[in-house]
Amino acid sequence: MAVLRQMADGGTRSTAAGLISRVDPVVWKHIEVTSKVDPHFFAFRWITLLLSQEFDLPDTLRLWDAILADPHGRADALLRVCCAMVVHVRGTLLQGDFSIIVKTLQRYPLVDVDVLLALAASYPPCSEVLAKGRAHD
Repeated sequence: MAVLRQMADGGTRSTAAGLISRVDPVVWKHIEVTSKVDPHFFAFRWITLLLSQEFDLPDTLRLWDAILADPHGRADALLRVCCAMVVHVRGTLLQGDFSIIVKTLQRYPLVDVDVLLALAASYPPCSEVLAKGRAHD
């Protein structure tokens, strides 16, 4: 519930960016500060369409199953998967400029969704990550 309040208060952009900045500050800095890529360019579509445009139907259903079953809540799980997607293509993003970053994230490469889900599951709940971030700000 706290994640939903955070999304309502700060919007999807700040919630996704906040999580990425806490999980991988180097890639966040390169995306947002150095390359000036607004998370709306990729995260808004990912979140509003529940990743259905990024993956084939069987992979989308696998993601939805994991998101719906997550003990920390659906919004939390979706944001952690989105963060995992960014971290998973970290090498490409860090080597790219604005256009490469946007192209990579808007046309997400083929990937084993179980790898993304495992990475997302390794992150703490969003509410914990974002609360720690507010405490340090």
